[in-house]
Amino acid sequence: MTALVLAVVAGAVVGLALGALGGGGSVLAVPALIYLLDFAPDAATTAALIIVTATSVTALAAHTREGNVAWRTGGLFAAAGIAPAYLTGAVVGDVPEAVLTAAFAVVAALAALRMLRPSRAEPPGGVRPVRAAGAGAGLGAVTGFL
Repeated sequence: MTALVLAVVAGAVVGLALGALGGGGSVLAVPALIYLLDFAPDAATTAALIIVTATSVTALAAHTREGNVAWRTGGLFAAAGIAPAYLTGAVVGDVPEAVLTAAFAVVAALAALRMLRPSRAEPPGGVRPVRAAGAGAGLGAVTGFL
């Protein structure tokens, strides 16, 4: 199978899973890029971020039209994640690829375990900006590292 056909098939599977589950694109895209298309882990992570950004912008446009976007909380989440992502990204250059791949596997496993837990019967009552900022900072640090 050629690399192009393999990339299209893997992209379709990741896209279908992302659409069905509503998230997890990079958790699926990074292993596909590494093990199916022979990307280096750092290149696979960068490519996955671009892929997930493109799909997220598309979803954001659709949710914006429906009025389902909490702009203040989303902006705070994003802003809080920028500095940790940049800082950890700057220091991770000397970390061996095997360590990065193992760290990614741990994050993917934790995400999978979290998804197996039953959801709350009711969604949270209100948006908590401080929690959004903390989550953004933590996710930014993990993203920068991986």
